[in-house]
Amino acid sequence: MFSGGIAYLLTMRKFKVRVYPSKEKLPKEKQLAWALAELASHNIRADVEAAEMVANRIIDNASVAMAAINRKPVVAARLQAMAHPRTNGATLFGISSDQMFECEWAAWANNVAVRELDMHDTFLAADYSHPGDTIPAILAVA
Repeated sequence: MFSGGIAYLLTMRKFKVRVYPSKEKLPKEKQLAWALAELASHNIRADVEAAEMVANRIIDNASVAMAAINRKPVVAARLQAMAHPRTNGATLFGISSDQMFECEWAAWANNVAVRELDMHDTFLAADYSHPGDTIPAILAVA
């Protein structure tokens, strides 16, 4: 268990998120994807109920993406991502897992696939985002 343990997870961390022009190179450590990867990489044991909930959300997410895999916006986003190969990068829905791409492009393409049909069936509260919207980015940087 990492130092800080559960107290770290219970502390809300806020990040200012905005669009950065391509010419403005934001250090990885300042990127939201980095913060998500940092959180996801901590070795904290989840209880069984939480682990099952996460597994169900990932299955739901991938299922919706695969249902949309051949739709035009999804194909276009995937082709955009495929222009950015990277060794030890992230995988794309619909592409062999032996091919990898820049994480941000994989997150983009995979999220387009998830959102294309928008079949999210989880509504936790009006104040929360769809958990499915974060899954492609988290998996891309994992």
